[in-house]
Amino acid sequence: MAAGTLDGTALARQVREEVAKGVAAHQAAGGGVPGLATVLVGDDPASEVYVRNKRRQCVQAGMLDLHRRLPATAGQAEVAELIDELAADPAVSGILLQLPLPAHLDAQALIERIPAAKDVDGLTTASAGLLAQGRPGLRPCTPAGVMRMLDAYDVLLTGANAVVVGRSVLVGQPMSRLLLQRDATVTVCHSRTRDLAEVCRRADILVVAAGKPGIIGADAVAPGATVIDVGIHRGPDGLLGDVDAGPVAEVAGLLSPVPGGVGPMTIAMLLANTLAAATAADPRN
Repeated sequence: MAAGTLDGTALARQVREEVAKGVAAHQAAGGGVPGLATVLVGDDPASEVYVRNKRRQCVQAGMLDLHRRLPATAGQAEVAELIDELAADPAVSGILLQLPLPAHLDAQALIERIPAAKDVDGLTTASAGLLAQGRPGLRPCTPAGVMRMLDAYDVLLTGANAVVVGRSVLVGQPMSRLLLQRDATVTVCHSRTRDLAEVCRRADILVVAAGKPGIIGADAVAPGATVIDVGIHRGPDGLLGDVDAGPVAEVAGLLSPVPGGVGPMTIAMLLANTLAAATAADPRN
């Protein structure tokens, strides 16, 4: 029997509708309009597409689009000055510095200038520290989207064996911490893991964020497991993920598709983070 589909497109639509209602309620209660400041440096085509989608969905949710753009020649000081300006602007609820940046810029140093309260990408050291300690804060959007997806499909987390393939600060590490905080037993795999397939076969929940097309095949999946494919790559026949979807679908119980799985959830959770940031900043709270 083929695996059931974890429909990220439909769930993201639901999240966006919830955010739009939350924005309207926030305004009706006397709060300001949440504002998202996306910062794009340079003219990377993929980044332009991503930022355009974020801005469009921001406006559709009733939030302010406070986008700022700098040329690829902008220096470290110029970008830092812009981030500081946005950090001090009360109209800005959240700041997102679109990555990758031009090679001459120190991305991490610029990210660290974003206040944790406006870090809607959840990438600063301060945000990571709050997550590590299980304290309230803004979580990275992709792992947060995966958690929302698991909850929406009633995937049991307490006591489950969860395996995360990938240890990036963007996905793998925060993903493992979010699962651990929900009482899953978590194993993190990486490039030096011995017998990856054998480790993955232990998983009730398998989250793959390795950045390598098709790295997980059917031999790495336990019958009935829930498989979340975070990867996305452009191949000769279209988009594909880190999971060899066809064979895996014959073994797994639930599988997130590529496209239409985790991707839409990432932007939806960015909007949710922006609303959360605006609500937390409201002096009446």
